[in-house]
Parts: sequence; C-alpha cells; structure tokens
Amino acid sequence: MNYHTVFGTVGKVLLVEAGLLVLPLITSLLYQDGCATDFLIAIAAALLLGGLLYCLCRKNTGGSSIRDGFVIVSLAWLALSAVGAIPFVLSGEIPSFVDAFFEIVSGFTTTGASILADVEALSPSILIWRSFSHWVGGMGVLVFLVMLTGKNSDRSIHILRAEMPGPIVDKIVPRAQDTARTLYVIYLGMTLLLVLLLLAGGMSLFESLLHAFGTAGTGGFGMKNDSLAGYSPYLQWVISIFMLLFGINFNLYYLLLLRRIRDFFHSNELHTYVAIIFAAVALITWNISPMYENVAEALRHAVFQTSSIMTTTGFATADFNLWPSLSKAVLLLLMFIGGCAGSTAGGLKVSRIVLLFQLGRQKLRQALHPRSVSVCRLDGRAVDEHTLSGVSAYFTLYMLSFAAIFLVLSAEPFDLETNFSAVTACFNNIGPGLSAVGPTGNYAAYSPQAKLLLSFAMLLGRLEIYPLLLTLAPSTWKRHHGR
Repeated sequence: MNYHTVFGTVGKVLLVEAGLLVLPLITSLLYQDGCATDFLIAIAAALLLGGLLYCLCRKNTGGSSIRDGFVIVSLAWLALSAVGAIPFVLSGEIPSFVDAFFEIVSGFTTTGASILADVEALSPSILIWRSFSHWVGGMGVLVFLVMLTGKNSDRSIHILRAEMPGPIVDKIVPRAQDTARTLYVIYLGMTLLLVLLLLAGGMSLFESLLHAFGTAGTGGFGMKNDSLAGYSPYLQWVISIFMLLFGINFNLYYLLLLRRIRDFFHSNELHTYVAIIFAAVALITWNISPMYENVAEALRHAVFQTSSIMTTTGFATADFNLWPSLSKAVLLLLMFIGGCAGSTAGGLKVSRIVLLFQLGRQKLRQALHPRSVSVCRLDGRAVDEHTLSGVSAYFTLYMLSFAAIFLVLSAEPFDLETNFSAVTACFNNIGPGLSAVGPTGNYAAYSPQAKLLLSFAMLLGRLEIYPLLLTLAPSTWKRHHGR
C-alpha cells in the first residue's frame, strides 16, 4: 500500500472539513447561540491534524491502486466523523463522544438515525451542521475533493469508484475531475431549486436550507420532533418529489443536460424504480385509507413515506408504526431495495435487484434447457460475467454482514422487530425503523457498544462493504509500489 497517498489524501479531507465547518460557525455567529467557540476548536483540530498529515505525506512516490482508493475512503470517513463529532461534545448538547460519533456518522452516511429525543432543543448551528453533513455525505466528500484537486486521473477514478454507490461507476466525461465537477453542479443546482420551492411554500431560509440538505443527501435529519408532519401538504409534496428525484442515478441527469432524452427514458433501472414506487404507493394507499379522512390524505402520506423509505431518506409525516402490517411489510422491503446506483440513496440499489432477478431467471432457464444461451441485459446492453459475479459476491457479503450485525445486536434487551429493523435502517442508511426505533422513537436506549456497532453498520452500508472490510484485512496494509 502507498502510505503517502493514503494518509496525504486523508489529510486533505480534514482540511476540506475545516472549510465545511465554517458554515455552522457563521450560523452560530448570526444566531449567537454560544457554539462559535466549539466550531472554532473543531476547525483548529481539522487544520492541525489535516495539515500535519498532508505535510508529512506530501512527498508521494509510487503509483496508486484501487486498494489505496478503498483504504483512503474508509480512513477519510472515519477521520471526518471523529472530528465532526467535536462540536456536539464541546457544546454539551451531546455530551457523550460515542453518542456524538453515532450522530455525525448517521449524518455523513445520510442515515438519519438519531439518539436525540428532543431535536427542537438543539442550537441553530448544531442543527445546520447535522443536516449539512447529509449534503456533504450524499455525493461524497472525496468526490468533492476530486473536484477541487483531482490532478492524478488514475487515483481520482479509484476514489470515485470506491466512494460512489452502485455496481458500476464510470466516468461520465473523460477526466475524473470533470466527472466530479459535473456531478456536483447537478447536485447543487437541484438543491438550490428545492430551496426556492420550499421558500415559496412559507419556510424560512434557515428551515429551507436545513430541509434541502436533508432531502438532497437523502438523510432525513430535521428540526422538529414530528419531522415534517406539522408542515403544509404543499411542502410535503415538494419534498416527496425531490426525494424521488435525488434517488435517481445522477448520470441520467447528465444525459438530460446533453438533451439525450431517449437515453434517459431507456434506463431499465429507472423503469424498475418508478414501477416499484407506483406499486408500493397503490398498495399502501389502499391499505391505510380507512385510517384517514379521505383517499387524498392517505395518498399523500403513502407517497411521502414510500419516497422517504425507498430513497432511504427517513423523513416522516406519519407514525407508520401505527399502520397495518401489510403497509409496514411493504416499507420494510423498500428499505432493502433502496434507490438507484449513482444516486445519494442507500440500500442494495435497484440496478442490483434488476441484475439479480435476471441472473436468477437465467439460471432457472439453464436448468431447464442446459444448452440454451441467455444474456443478462441492462439498458439494452449485455452485462459481462465480471459485473454479474461482482453483483452476486456483493449480495453474498451484504447478507453475511447483515446477519452478523443482527446476531450481535440481538444481545441488546429489545424485541426482535426493534433489533431487526434497527440493523435494516442503519445498514441501508434509512434512519427510522420499526417499534422502539420507529419515526417517533430513537436509538438512545442502546448501549455504547451497540451504538458503535450500528455506526459501523452505517459506514459499511454507505461505503458498500468492500472499503471497510478491505481496510480491516491485514494483507491490505502491506507496502506495495505501482498498481
């Protein structure tokens, strides 16, 4: 492994985080909430540690490999979270470092799981930092770093592939730096449009920014104890639509910018994504209609919760713990599916579900007709065996990791539904689960060890397993040169 590349890049990430912490610092100064010093200390820590790592590892010899990319992503996200937790602890609003670490990991991984019972008691700057961490983590801080400093094309594409979610990550323009810049321009443009629409619905600028950060990153941190239940139907519809939009592969938006409309609508993953949403909304609306005054209200809640869970955002307009078992079962299944590859959403990703379904159908057909030849296709193109085997291997690791985390968490004194949905919600970066960790509950009652385990689950899910597992492997840390 190229240690200079790895730790030098981690140092750069911490320097970027120091810049990101300026936003909550400005917020604290504007609102005079008493947290400015806490953010200044966090900025100083990020500058000191990041500057030290960068200076010590500035001289870089040798090449960069995909293995380095995986380790960079893992260590960068851990360092980012450790420093990002500092303001929570120093402000006294989350005194325990384990709780603060859980909260900020939940933020950066766009999970939205929280240990806080009373969100409304938080200072404005702490609220904005929680939600801003969603926006940063949604597209990925390393993608942001590549956009700013991605001179080494090979190293940059290794980082993009290690951090961006989905089975296939390709450059959408020739240079990795231009790819990152294009993605962030689209991301920023959609976020600004959402802010304007929320302002038009009566939200203040502070509320609009906070909820736009949570929606764009598909994270779900809000500023009210009832999430979005107290806001107007207009605002709920706007956020529902944008949650779905941010759950779509950003490469498709680039095709729209190029006016390649036919290619946009030719996506198998997009077709499946839309079909699943329509089916889930129809079934839930039918199932919960007796609970509401009219079908329109039931439809609004069904669309919002389907959008929120499918895109792994985690906002809520209703306590779906009170919904019939059929609706809760549908939402639980959506937690596993998640959004599209290349989006800010978590979960298995729709493209993997499509490929796994095609692969299963292919094997059944070959069992009946051994001499037949069938090909799995995605967006009209044949999918090579390497990609298919990668999807199968990922699904296997996904299920094994999920089972192991669930087994360990089962030692906690909670019912099966709570523990199972807690692992599902954290591993798939959703936030709220069912029972005690439902939309009106939180994760505060779990032990410190369980919170660290669930933090690991959130990172494992956001980084899609390989980076963290490879970082933990002793063989990864052997020094090498070249690629």
